Amino acid sequence: MDDARRALDDLIQKRGCNYSEISRLLGRNAAYIQQYIRRGSPKQLDDQDRSVLARFFGVDEKVLGGPARRSGPDADLVHIPILDVEASAGYGALAGSEGNSAQFGFDENWLRRLTASKASNLSIIGVLGDSMEPTLHDGDEVMVDLGDGQARLRDGIYVLRMDDMLSVKRIAIEPQGKRVSVLSDNPTYPSWRGLEKRMLNIVGRVLWFGRTLR
Repeated sequence: MDDARRALDDLIQKRGCNYSEISRLLGRNAAYIQQYIRRGSPKQLDDQDRSVLARFFGVDEKVLGGPARRSGPDADLVHIPILDVEASAGYGALAGSEGNSAQFGFDENWLRRLTASKASNLSIIGVLGDSMEPTLHDGDEVMVDLGDGQARLRDGIYVLRMDDMLSVKRIAIEPQGKRVSVLSDNPTYPSWRGLEKRMLNIVGRVLWFGRTLR
């Protein structure tokens, strides 16, 4: 057993918890922590899991196998990648390589109020076009939860993949919940109604947007 696993095991015992309770704290299956400590699987904790455990036990992440806690004004920032790609709010933008070009730092507490998703599921992409005005403008940046898609589809704004294009549209669940409408907030652009859910290729749900004042 390596130092990080031994340290976590000691912390759990001292707190009077059991493995399954700590697994549930992380939103994992009941055997997750036992497998990590006793069987070495996974080889290391997910960054978000390690952060949650460090806060819960009041220790530095370094104790649990992570880097030493940063100091300074960005110590509690969660860095979300800005992808080098745009989602069209018009007639479709090429998806491109979707490589990371930069990162945007968000206050960890603020981000946790916004979403329970892991930071690794979040990305920021640009908006191209005006079909979602007045809600989203050309040049806005949107945070997309890549883990919130087809399985939990509900009313909201989503990024969709259509052929080789990315588009950002509003989705509305129609009565009885079997079909959906894909809507442009700008009435001069088309909307599509009566679509089967399985016809949609959902990239993720839009959680937040940022805008440069002009």
